[in-house]
Amino acid sequence: MQPIVVDNIVMKYRVKKSVVDALKGISFTVDKGEIFGMIGPDGAGKTSLFRVLTTLLLAESGKAWVDGFDVVKDYKEIRNRVGYMPGKFSLYQDLSVQENLEFFATIFNTTIDENYNLIKDIYVQIEPFKTRRAGQLSGGMKQKLALCCALIHKPSVLFLDEPTTGVDAVSRKEFWEMLHGLKEQGITILVSTPYMDEASLCDRVALIQKGTILSINTPKGIISEFKKPLWAVQATEMFRLMNMIKEDPAVESCYPFGQHHHVVFKRVTDGKEKLEQISVKGNFADVEITSIEPNIEDCFMALMKE
Repeated sequence: MQPIVVDNIVMKYRVKKSVVDALKGISFTVDKGEIFGMIGPDGAGKTSLFRVLTTLLLAESGKAWVDGFDVVKDYKEIRNRVGYMPGKFSLYQDLSVQENLEFFATIFNTTIDENYNLIKDIYVQIEPFKTRRAGQLSGGMKQKLALCCALIHKPSVLFLDEPTTGVDAVSRKEFWEMLHGLKEQGITILVSTPYMDEASLCDRVALIQKGTILSINTPKGIISEFKKPLWAVQATEMFRLMNMIKEDPAVESCYPFGQHHHVVFKRVTDGKEKLEQISVKGNFADVEITSIEPNIEDCFMALMKE
């Protein structure tokens, strides 16, 4: 059996008199030694899924297996075999870096020395601060310490719930380099993130929104599913430009992306000429219209619209 198998998992939360559907019958599998990304915004259901797979929550219905073990019947086996890094920093802030690591090693009946080879490339970056309290570390250092603690018992499957949220760009890059190093050691990694640009760093991704998986594929495979031409347009008065574009009945979608608006038309034949007409009609200045290749975020927006 594959390291992670999810079969029609449903998760509901009861808030006062209403019911919130967190997961709406999702299914997927993750191969051994794969970095599989769950990509979606806040509230998409990523954390609920991780808590089900790490045996912290019981699903409403459906089944799931981690490393061949049932998440309900075999929860003790799973807890000994997986590493879990929650989205919120949850280590002991009053303990030092060294004390946190020793504590988690002791819980799993192991030692730092026994599995040091697994964490050494990460630990050497925080070792100069090993006597510093965890609560006094920077965001990037906290994430590296949390990853070391999740790895110290040599897990076969690693769950990382939004590990780079709130971390600077350099630390994010370093963190993903560490994950690829762990992959080479045969560890299966399920990682969630709201950052669309991190999708390209995964072997496969699942785009998830409101508890539903929109698409599962390689990053290139998802982009190849975007069939219509995509246009980037820039001009003065960008907000007014966006409103005028959206009012045109030929436009399928238009949304801001950095310094440009990304525009898709309902018919393939519509495009640059139509945008030029809109810009002339609105008397916009410094107009730039370019045909561009879609990225993961463009694909996500298109799938949400569908």
